[in-house]
Amino acid sequence: MPTERIALITGANQGVGKQVAKELAEAGHIVLVGSRDLGRGEAAAAEIGHGATALQIDVTDLASIAAAAAHIKTTHGRLDLLVSNAGISNTAGGDRTPEERAAASLASTASLDEVRAVWDVNVFGVLAVYQAMLPLLRDGIDARIVNVSSGVGSLAANADPSYPYHSMYGPVYPASKAAENALTLAMMVELEDTDIKINLVSPAFTSTALNNFAGTESIEDGSREVVRVALLGPDGPTGTFTRWENTTIPW
Repeated sequence: MPTERIALITGANQGVGKQVAKELAEAGHIVLVGSRDLGRGEAAAAEIGHGATALQIDVTDLASIAAAAAHIKTTHGRLDLLVSNAGISNTAGGDRTPEERAAASLASTASLDEVRAVWDVNVFGVLAVYQAMLPLLRDGIDARIVNVSSGVGSLAANADPSYPYHSMYGPVYPASKAAENALTLAMMVELEDTDIKINLVSPAFTSTALNNFAGTESIEDGSREVVRVALLGPDGPTGTFTRWENTTIPW
């Protein structure tokens, strides 16, 4: 019986994804460092070292996803852990703060092209990867899916005017995370009668390219809950939505 777990992490060439890949490799996993740009993935895998291998996967490209799934099947025959981490907050880039982006992303002013682009990664990309990797997870050992979302996608929290991010809720990034949460719930319902476990996790407000490094937490601290949940054993819970440390987030 093989003991090394086979893990795929999307968006793992930088930020939280790279840190999670590093810690899973250190924990003895065979980690597939998913990256849209193979060169960046190879650089990240080389930096992580033993146990890490780059895998080209663009979550907005069905052919790329299918090729990645075929590679995993041929090389490993199964997938034990899927961490859907790839995500973007906007398409404009630049040096705007999250508050400035929110002001330009109200329901009345948000660019529909930007909404579609962000949702293509954060929502449809998560679903596409799930659909392609599910057959491999069915063959996995104590298989688990961890979808990396955000507390700013909590509808219950954002409906409360006292919630710190209430005024920043808009249709681009926050609503994309609410939609990702909704899709994850659909996956949870589908997997209820299977051996595959699935969890939804919000990292801390981490200083990464996602927020133009405006986050207040280090990469290490921001990745803690993702790593904790990814390392849950076969007796660990399923169907949870948490932040560090194991604090339930309302849907």
